[in-house]
Amino acid sequence: MVTVGMHYDVLPGKEAAFEGAVRGVLANLEGAGGHSRTRLYRDLDRPTAYLIYSEWADRGAFLAFTHSPAFADVTRLGKDELLAGPPRHHFLSGE
Repeated sequence: MVTVGMHYDVLPGKEAAFEGAVRGVLANLEGAGGHSRTRLYRDLDRPTAYLIYSEWADRGAFLAFTHSPAFADVTRLGKDELLAGPPRHHFLSGE
Protein backbone atom coordinates (compact mmCIF):
# COMPACT_ATOMS: atom_id res chain seq x y z
CA MET A 1 0.00 0.00 0.00
CA VAL A 2 1.02 3.60 -0.71
CA THR A 3 -0.09 6.68 1.23
CA VAL A 4 -0.03 10.10 -0.37
CA GLY A 5 -0.25 13.53 1.24
CA MET A 6 -1.52 16.31 -1.00
CA HIS A 7 -1.08 19.81 0.48
CA TYR A 8 -3.21 22.71 -0.73
CA ASP A 9 -3.23 26.41 0.18
CA VAL A 10 -6.62 27.88 -0.71
CA LEU A 11 -7.43 31.51 -1.41
CA PRO A 12 -9.17 33.18 1.56
CA GLY A 13 -12.94 32.97 1.17
CA LYS A 14 -12.72 29.99 -1.21
CA GLU A 15 -12.62 27.27 1.47
CA ALA A 16 -16.22 26.07 0.88
CA ALA A 17 -15.70 25.94 -2.89
CA PHE A 18 -12.49 23.96 -2.44
CA GLU A 19 -14.21 21.54 -0.08
CA GLY A 20 -17.01 21.10 -2.65
CA ALA A 21 -14.47 20.38 -5.38
CA VAL A 22 -12.79 17.78 -3.14
CA ARG A 23 -16.19 16.13 -2.59
CA GLY A 24 -16.44 15.77 -6.36
CA VAL A 25 -13.05 14.10 -6.49
CA LEU A 26 -14.03 11.77 -3.65
CA ALA A 27 -17.13 10.71 -5.60
CA ASN A 28 -14.92 9.84 -8.58
CA LEU A 29 -12.52 7.91 -6.35
CA GLU A 30 -15.25 5.40 -5.47
CA GLY A 31 -14.64 3.66 -8.79
CA ALA A 32 -10.91 4.25 -9.09
CA GLY A 33 -8.88 1.06 -9.30
CA GLY A 34 -6.46 0.59 -6.43
CA HIS A 35 -7.99 3.28 -4.22
CA SER A 36 -8.56 2.36 -0.55
CA ARG A 37 -9.60 5.58 1.20
CA THR A 38 -9.13 9.34 1.20
CA ARG A 39 -9.68 11.94 3.91
CA LEU A 40 -9.58 15.74 3.86
CA TYR A 41 -7.99 17.56 6.81
CA ARG A 42 -7.89 21.27 7.57
CA ASP A 43 -5.11 23.03 9.52
CA LEU A 44 -6.50 24.50 12.76
CA ASP A 45 -3.89 27.26 12.81
CA ARG A 46 -4.15 28.12 9.10
CA PRO A 47 -7.77 27.59 8.00
CA THR A 48 -6.90 28.02 4.33
CA ALA A 49 -4.38 25.13 4.45
CA TYR A 50 -5.56 21.59 3.72
CA LEU A 51 -4.16 18.09 3.51
CA ILE A 52 -5.72 15.30 1.49
CA TYR A 53 -4.54 11.96 2.87
CA SER A 54 -5.05 9.10 0.42
CA GLU A 55 -4.30 5.37 0.48
CA TRP A 56 -3.72 3.37 -2.70
CA ALA A 57 -2.79 -0.21 -3.56
CA ASP A 58 0.38 1.05 -5.22
CA ARG A 59 2.02 4.11 -6.75
CA GLY A 60 0.83 3.20 -10.24
CA ALA A 61 -2.84 3.27 -9.19
CA PHE A 62 -2.43 6.76 -7.70
CA LEU A 63 -0.55 8.05 -10.75
CA ALA A 64 -3.21 6.60 -13.07
CA PHE A 65 -5.87 8.56 -11.20
CA THR A 66 -3.82 11.79 -11.36
CA HIS A 67 -3.83 11.42 -15.16
CA SER A 68 -7.61 10.90 -15.38
CA PRO A 69 -10.02 13.47 -16.88
CA ALA A 70 -11.82 13.83 -13.51
CA PHE A 71 -8.61 14.78 -11.74
CA ALA A 72 -7.66 17.17 -14.57
CA ASP A 73 -11.02 18.97 -14.31
CA VAL A 74 -10.67 19.55 -10.57
CA THR A 75 -7.03 20.55 -10.91
CA ARG A 76 -7.90 23.11 -13.57
CA LEU A 77 -10.69 24.59 -11.40
CA GLY A 78 -8.40 24.77 -8.40
CA LYS A 79 -5.54 26.38 -10.27
CA ASP A 80 -7.76 28.98 -11.93
CA GLU A 81 -10.10 29.90 -9.09
CA LEU A 82 -9.33 28.36 -5.70
CA LEU A 83 -5.65 27.87 -4.92
CA ALA A 84 -3.16 30.38 -3.54
CA GLY A 85 -0.24 28.37 -4.93
CA PRO A 86 0.61 25.07 -6.56
CA PRO A 87 -0.38 21.88 -4.74
CA ARG A 88 2.37 19.79 -3.17
CA HIS A 89 2.06 16.02 -3.39
CA HIS A 90 4.27 13.69 -1.35
CA PHE A 91 4.42 9.92 -1.04
CA LEU A 92 4.31 9.33 2.71
CA SER A 93 4.82 5.58 2.74
CA GLY A 94 4.86 2.54 0.51
CA GLU A 95 6.74 1.64 -2.60
